[in-house]
Amino acid sequence: MKIAVINEVSASSRNADIIAALNKFDHDIYNIGMTAPDQHPELTYIHTGLMAGILLNAEAVDLVVGGCGTGQGFLNSAMQYPRVFCGLICEPLDAWLFSRINGGNCISLALNKGYGWAADVNLQFIFEKLFECEMGTGYPEHRKESQSASRIKLKEISGNTHKDIREILALADREILARLAQSDSFMEIISNSKSGTDMLKYFQQY
Repeated sequence: MKIAVINEVSASSRNADIIAALNKFDHDIYNIGMTAPDQHPELTYIHTGLMAGILLNAEAVDLVVGGCGTGQGFLNSAMQYPRVFCGLICEPLDAWLFSRINGGNCISLALNKGYGWAADVNLQFIFEKLFECEMGTGYPEHRKESQSASRIKLKEISGNTHKDIREILALADREILARLAQSDSFMEIISNSKSGTDMLKYFQQY
């Protein structure tokens, strides 16, 4: 699985904990957000939510791991974009249920609120439960078919209620696009992605 980790500024100091927890699994990890509070350019959840939308629509990654102080900001930002199905994950049971029932492609972590003793261990347990089984296997068993139908319907609703990501980029705030264009790791993964090369024109002027 290809996984992008995108920390925003208020949670940048937690980046090392996330990477350490993910490195215990056999996945390709792309660390493209903020790794330190003094890193430039500064990315807020407004920027990282758009980054998640672009990466998933470009089919550059299979899963985005983001978050912010409470997890709510990144969740709401990422869900503004098509083909993004994000869950707020605070404990391992959240991860297990989200994986089995929702089968989403993006998670938002609370990285300041309640982030105390053994929080790094909690992250490891979260990822263990998130990756424990194939996404969308269902729970409980008798709800499996209904849950699968709901996931398909939600994708259809998302397609009907959102503009295409390219239309969104064409209308996007220039300052936000310029900030994203300064991220070499982000631009590189888009350039090498399956469907992202035609998105590059929205960043080339920066």
